[in-house]
This record gives sequence, structure tokens and C-alpha cells, in this order.
Amino acid sequence: MTPAEQSALALKVCQLAPVVPVLVIEDLTHARPLAEALVAGGLPALEVTLRTPCALDAIRAMAEVPGGHVGAGTLLTRADVKAAKAAGATFGVSPGSSPALIEACAEFDLPLLPGAVTATEIMALLEQGYTVQKFFPAEQAGGAAFLKSIGSPLPQVRFCPTGGISLTSAPDYLSLKNILCVGGSWVAPKAAMVAGNWAEITRLAAEAAALSRT
Repeated sequence: MTPAEQSALALKVCQLAPVVPVLVIEDLTHARPLAEALVAGGLPALEVTLRTPCALDAIRAMAEVPGGHVGAGTLLTRADVKAAKAAGATFGVSPGSSPALIEACAEFDLPLLPGAVTATEIMALLEQGYTVQKFFPAEQAGGAAFLKSIGSPLPQVRFCPTGGISLTSAPDYLSLKNILCVGGSWVAPKAAMVAGNWAEITRLAAEAAALSRT
């Protein structure tokens, strides 16, 4: 799968909803009900970060939820890509990019949303065919103002900014022409997961899904 083909599929994922939940799952029993709650609220694209021991099993469980599109976040190595694909991930997200990671995604046919944070990194990925990229860490790296500025010289690239974004700041990003969606963890607060308050998570998801995009 070429970078251009990967970006075409990543585009479809990013167009599913204005917000992609960024999920850190520490308890495997939370995986399926969490996915069901988020999908019910209107957020079908789910990024499970590979930061916990049960992350891959969580992807397996969530991949069985009807209507969900489960991806693996925090991809760093070829082994991560191989394991994520085997677990049922339909897309991958990385904080940055490396030749080895890009080669692995091509090898295992896993659409990648590669991370970039500078004009040079964005240009380097564009040169390879990645027209859809992750901007990370968004709030710490200039936020919506940076992305608005970069849109003039690089209108070919569209972004999913992630990192520190909230319900309050999300509209600033979604109002920009080069933003497809935002990634955020606020829709799945840890306290709600621990309490099994899936109705609250569905409510937060519905609130996020109602955000308007340009």
C-alpha cells in the first residue's frame, strides 16, 4: 500500500466524525462497552493508543463492535505495526514518522496517519505522498493559529490535530479549511470508565459529534 493509498483511506476515517477519540485503556473489560458507547454517540473512528499492556487485546475486542472503525495509536516500530494489524486495527496513528515505520505500514497494508509538527516534517511527508497528516502536539506546538498559517503555503495537506484539544478549543481547529477532524481524549474520561458510566460517555460523544466542520 503506497502512502497515497494510505492517505486516501485515512481521509475516509477522518471524515467519519469531527472528533476521533484518543483512548488509553488500562482495563480490558472497558474496551467493548467503551466502543459501544462512543459509536452510539456518533464517534465511530476510535484510536486506541499502544501505551498499556492490554491495548492490543482492547483493539481486538473493539474491532468486533458494529459500526466501529478501530485504529492503533502511538505506533513507533515495525513490530507495533505488525501487531496492530494482527489485532484488527484498520488504521494507524503515529506521533511522528520514520523510514522504518513508513515501510512497515506499506508492508502490512495499514493506512497511516503520520505525525508532523514542523513545516519541514510536513513537506517531507507530502513528498512521499501523505496528504493527510496528524499535527502533534497541537496545543503545545502553535495550535489552530499555526495550522491556519501553514495552510497558505501547503494547501495540499489536511490534518487531524491532536494533543491538548478540548471541547472548548476544538471549534477553533474545525473552522479551518485544512482540518478534517481533531483527536481528543475528553470524550472518554477515566473516571467515567472506572465507574462504568457509559451513558455519560455516549453523551460526551454526541456533544462532540455535533461540532460543525468547515
